Amino acid sequence: MKEKIIHLLRNHELRITQTRQDVLAIFIRAGKHALTSGDIELELEDIDRITLYRTLKTFEESGLVHAAIDHTGKQKYALCADCDTHHHSDDHPHFHCTKCDQTTCLESVTIPQIEVPQGYHLKDLQVILSGICSSCSN
Repeated sequence: MKEKIIHLLRNHELRITQTRQDVLAIFIRAGKHALTSGDIELELEDIDRITLYRTLKTFEESGLVHAAIDHTGKQKYALCADCDTHHHSDDHPHFHCTKCDQTTCLESVTIPQIEVPQGYHLKDLQVILSGICSSCSN
């Protein structure tokens, strides 16, 4: 996993630090599940919040993670699948499970083309689906 982490950091033109490696390892283990900064803090010992917030902001700005919006009101982040420093796109819906409270990226689900009225300029589109996830359905 260490080689993958170093490759991702280099690919996104980021300095390789122990904190960045540790945070990125948590995202990789989470897979398509979005995480709050609190989720990350629980897994890391002795990380100060400012360093964590700066790391998350840097990851988001470089296209390594994206904000995953759901109905919880908590800021969540998920690992980007195909983004890099020069191209950042998170045009997929997120699914929030009302039973386990997990938010998951649904990268295989296509969002239909949205046409806005004349004079409007769409900058961002966020689709949130909620219900019971496949893990909780069993």
